[in-house]
Amino acid sequence: MDKLTPQAEVDSPVDGTRARYPDEQGYVERAGNRLFYELYGEGEETLFLLPTWTLIHSRFWKAQIPYFARQIRVLTFDGLGNGKSDRPQHPRAYDFAAFAEDALAVMDATGTERAHLVCLSRGAQWTLKLAADHPERVESAVFIGAFLPLSRRTRALYKSGSAGMRRKLGATLAPLHPLGRMHPAKMASDYRGFVEWWIERCSPEPHSTRHIELANDWGLTTDAQTLIATLGGDVMLGSDRIYELCDRVGCPVLVINGDRDVVTPSRDAELLAKRTGGRLIRSKRMGHGVSRWPVEINLAIRDFIGLDPPPRDPTVPRSNGRPRALYISSPIGLGHARRDVAIAQEMRELHPDLQVDWLAQDPVTRVLEAEGERVHPASEHLANECAHIESESAEHDLHCFHAYRRMDEIFVANYMLFNDVVEREHYDLWICDEGWEIDHFLHENPSLKKAPFVWLTDFTGFLPMDPADEREAYLTADYNTERINHVEGLPEIRDRAIYVGNPEDIVDAHFGPDLPHIREWTERHFDFSGHVTGFEPVVDREALRAELGYDADERVCIVTVGGSGVGEALLRRVMAAYPEAKRAVPDLRMIVVAGPRIDPASLPEADGLEVRAYVHDLYKHLAACDLAVVQGGLTTAMELTANRRPFVYFPLRHHFEQNIHVPNRLRRYRSGRRMDFEDSPPEAIAAAIAEEVGREVDYLPVETHGARRAAARIAELL
Repeated sequence: MDKLTPQAEVDSPVDGTRARYPDEQGYVERAGNRLFYELYGEGEETLFLLPTWTLIHSRFWKAQIPYFARQIRVLTFDGLGNGKSDRPQHPRAYDFAAFAEDALAVMDATGTERAHLVCLSRGAQWTLKLAADHPERVESAVFIGAFLPLSRRTRALYKSGSAGMRRKLGATLAPLHPLGRMHPAKMASDYRGFVEWWIERCSPEPHSTRHIELANDWGLTTDAQTLIATLGGDVMLGSDRIYELCDRVGCPVLVINGDRDVVTPSRDAELLAKRTGGRLIRSKRMGHGVSRWPVEINLAIRDFIGLDPPPRDPTVPRSNGRPRALYISSPIGLGHARRDVAIAQEMRELHPDLQVDWLAQDPVTRVLEAEGERVHPASEHLANECAHIESESAEHDLHCFHAYRRMDEIFVANYMLFNDVVEREHYDLWICDEGWEIDHFLHENPSLKKAPFVWLTDFTGFLPMDPADEREAYLTADYNTERINHVEGLPEIRDRAIYVGNPEDIVDAHFGPDLPHIREWTERHFDFSGHVTGFEPVVDREALRAELGYDADERVCIVTVGGSGVGEALLRRVMAAYPEAKRAVPDLRMIVVAGPRIDPASLPEADGLEVRAYVHDLYKHLAACDLAVVQGGLTTAMELTANRRPFVYFPLRHHFEQNIHVPNRLRRYRSGRRMDFEDSPPEAIAAAIAEEVGREVDYLPVETHGARRAAARIAELL
């Protein structure tokens, strides 16, 4: 067989939603093989992100593409043997010279006359050849973890090119040799084992589970037969040839290497930089890749190629001496928006001249605009987090923790946007309500902190839904460990950490085996504001009902599932229960609120059933109702609790926050009736509606000054 057919698609469920999709994609044919390329963005300059070894395809640049594509053209292609490109079985197709010709063919097909080249690992070979042999096509070259035999140690390993490499991979190779498992027989007999072994070597940094998982998945999109073919032919330049090519490189060069890199010795990087007259960056924490420390990599490339942050938006008001705050509010659900607006309004009571800009996306922006708040123009460039959450959901099922892990590409893109904003505009305060990426990357890059930083959350601790699932238990504990280390290792990053709630609201559990108790740890590291509702509890409910158009003699049932758009299955099932519920409660009036991300026209119709789109002041309708049927989100449940309304809630399956953290808080307030979607057919829901509608409740009171307390603690930083 001369060629294997590539997969039609390489994006997989483990890959997650892209932060940006290509503006153009297609195939280039060279030497009888098809090469798949993607082109992003526009501009006079092009950043060409080259393929590395055939083990992985071009998605490994996922943390770089969205950031740079906001300002210049970004070009990638799948090297032969992986992704959507062909898989020739002849070793000559994988020569370093052949890869260089492939890159030129892609440049020609996309009208790319010149480009800044960026490469990883083995991609250094074709980058070096392009820079030396085709200087008219290369603006600059960035080498990351360059896989080149320059140092004495590497030369001893590879000797003189491919022949030496084949000798080193001979049958007598010692099992503990650095490349021992690269023996073709071993690769063929246990390809998955080989992929996992190699990726583990490339990712030695702590808390790299996500990056290892992704790279393993990418590696399994090719096969042993193809990968073995890449070990033949002229696959490794001899040191003499490398020196000769280095001496002919005339473009600016940047070499980046990690001290944790066990694949490419630091000495090789030093010699490459010296021979090409380039600049060397050595990262003490980096292994062999670009995924684990994306902010560091992105900023190094940006500064090297001379790409300045986008200019200041002229529509953004200047401070003129007034204090300015940048507020980041999580778009996952509308609860953050309501409480954040309440906190901002209270802050203005303390500092009337305070200017607040919001970095936020739909559906949060709908709340902000209705409240007259100012949304920063850069918000339009935020990658869509709600769309990712919706893509991860099934019928009333969302594995929240894994959806969070698979949002890594979106998190990097949105942090880089935040960093651009605060680099070009001065703010006296950054406030972040569960903007996980901001908190994470500030802890990983503390030198980028330029203003007091406030962190708000209403839960702490990722928890496994099934403790018997050893893999999930391990992953949640690993993520918790990383966050604990962040907070305890760099306490100066969070100038204020505010828990929206009380110590009693926190689950009685540990972060994981041999990890701290969640409540005790949170009490040491957070202030407590009490719950933030964003409104005063209703005193005259009858007057409110009259204002909203509800008759005194009707039983109003509000059905709502929040703002993320994952609750359509619950809406449909409750709607199916309406006829039977209406028979049991003749004066029942059911109003279904689809929310901002579900099209009301997509829902079924029924006589007497009312379907509405997004309702800005939904909390008023919930305060006026006789019953609410809701998902398991904290904010809506606590709004109902504060206004002493009976409600039935259905936590999303596999959603650890809705199944563990929220019910723990509701139990404390003695509020709500929990039901499981899977065990609740329409007739069971109808019976629950009949039992709960208009029921007198005995909830504990909810504090009313949480926003004021939070604002007072935050305002101290101004």
